[in-house]
Amino acid sequence: MRPTRSLVRAAAVLACLGTPAGSAYAAAPPPQPVEGPGGMGDKAATIAKKAVGPASASTYVFHKAGAAPAEGRPVVVFLHAWGATNPQAYGTWIDHLARQGHLVLFPRFQEVNRSKPSDATAKAEDLVKAALSELSGDAEAKPDPKRLAVIGHLAGAPIAANIAAEAAGKGLPAPKLVYAIMPGGIASTPKSRGVPLADLSTIPAGTMIVAVIGDRDARAADIAARRILREASAVPSERKLLVRALSDDHGFPALTATLAAPAGTDSAYDGGAIKLAPEPKDGPKPPPFKWSAEMALSGEQQTLVAQINNARTDTLDYLAFWKTFDMAATAAFASSEATVLKNDPRFGDMQRWADGWPVKRLAVETPKPPAPHATPVAAPATQPAKGPAQKQPVRRP
Repeated sequence: MRPTRSLVRAAAVLACLGTPAGSAYAAAPPPQPVEGPGGMGDKAATIAKKAVGPASASTYVFHKAGAAPAEGRPVVVFLHAWGATNPQAYGTWIDHLARQGHLVLFPRFQEVNRSKPSDATAKAEDLVKAALSELSGDAEAKPDPKRLAVIGHLAGAPIAANIAAEAAGKGLPAPKLVYAIMPGGIASTPKSRGVPLADLSTIPAGTMIVAVIGDRDARAADIAARRILREASAVPSERKLLVRALSDDHGFPALTATLAAPAGTDSAYDGGAIKLAPEPKDGPKPPPFKWSAEMALSGEQQTLVAQINNARTDTLDYLAFWKTFDMAATAAFASSEATVLKNDPRFGDMQRWADGWPVKRLAVETPKPPAPHATPVAAPATQPAKGPAQKQPVRRP
């Protein structure tokens, strides 16, 4: 008979009491898979790191060194959280993507305390377009515009959705996958602080949209994720997923699905160590800088950025974020539906702690399509005769 979780944890407590090094007896979380989705990829590869464009309009570029495949490299545009502008904050994920064979573009769409969220989408679109154009003749980078995915974290999530909605009008290739993780930073009104959402109904029906949230500080991210999925009305439900990562403290270190959880610091991807091109001497002069209050990071944002910049990499990264993106990108590039992922038991599996206890699985759901508006019922031509009051049935929404 399988022991209950309470018995397993009680045994762990007794073990801890019996030894000064009791923490060593706590079950370790699952390690990164050696291969496959979320896996280590080509660990022997050297990763090329550079920037394209001048300092004021540059994009960091990462890919495996050496000639690109004949068809080019699949492209991942990585859009950071507001204030987390250094790619080293997401270095472990970027490294994983590059070792899996992707061309990773990290556009510098924000200058901290000098950029407005309302300008972020247009800046990101211009940077991605310029980077794809410049890299098209690069034999090592060589982007494949037919296989393009966009990852957006927090404020980067609505920007990712906007890019998908406006790609055709901006001369950009249409993303096959929008991967919106811990969405946030959406302006509540056209004039309020935040990233304004574009008309997401223009996102092509063939796009796959996967929104991923956690169970800590989850309410705002849940609302934002459902809004993005709902407003992308041309995309059928079969091509959408809402994924929830669950915290699990069965072993040590505990797995905590916070807003900062998708980050993972790697100093090898420090943007400060990547040389930026100087500004062209004969280029147009930028307009005079004019500061506004929405450029400043709030105290809450500063705290969150500090958490992102110091985030460690753990099982949630390997299996909840990296693996699900890898599987979603493979499916999206093959024009498969998101329901294929939901029905695949590997997609939500988080493997087991070292003592054999299963890590909490991902909660995966297909968002329901909006309910059709009810047709108003015309009032009767004549009033019924008065009689005893009748209790009307309660209509559930």
